[in-house]
Amino acid sequence: MSYDSVLLDVEERYVKQTYRNRCTVLTANKVDTLTVPVKSENHGLTKDVRIDYSQDWVRRHLGCLQAAYGKSPFFEYYAPEFNAVFQKKYEFLIDLNYDLLTICLRLVGVKKEVTYNLSGLENTQNIIKNEVSEINNKKNKNIFKYYQPETYYQTFGNDFVSNLSIVDLIFNMGPEARSVLLKSSKIQ
Repeated sequence: MSYDSVLLDVEERYVKQTYRNRCTVLTANKVDTLTVPVKSENHGLTKDVRIDYSQDWVRRHLGCLQAAYGKSPFFEYYAPEFNAVFQKKYEFLIDLNYDLLTICLRLVGVKKEVTYNLSGLENTQNIIKNEVSEINNKKNKNIFKYYQPETYYQTFGNDFVSNLSIVDLIFNMGPEARSVLLKSSKIQ
C-alpha cells in the first residue's frame, strides 16, 4: 500500500502454479482453492492468457463464495459486485484480474491507479519485480518479510487461517478491512 500506483505487467511470462489465476477461501470444512482455468501454455505472455470457459468454473466460484461467505457479516453488501464481474465473459485473464483488483482496492479503501504496463518492467524496477514474483509464487512461504497477517474475525472455525484471498477479509471485516491490511503490512 506504500506505492503510488499498481502496475499489471502484461509483458511478463505467465507461469502456472501462481496466484495469477487462483485464490484460496475458507469454507466450513477446509481451505478451498478456486482456479480460473486458462487456455494458455506455460510461459506465454500474461496479456495473451485466455480464460477457458469449457469448464463451468463461474458457477463453481459463485457457489463456493456463497457457501463460504454467505453468512459473513458483509457478504450481502459486497457479493453483488463480485457476482457482476464473474458474470461478464472476459476473453483474457488479465482483464478479469484488473476488474477484480480494482473492486478489491476500492472496497478496502485503497485509492491507487491500476494500469497495464505494456513495456515490461524497467531494469530500475527489478527489486519491485522480484518482490512481486516472490509473492505470486503460491509455493513460496517467504512472503512474511512483506506481510505478517493480523488476525481478524472469520465465519468458520475458532482458529485464524491466514493467507486467504482478500475476499475473506472483505466479507468478514467490511469497512475495517483497510485497518487490518495496514496492521499486517511490513512494507513502509
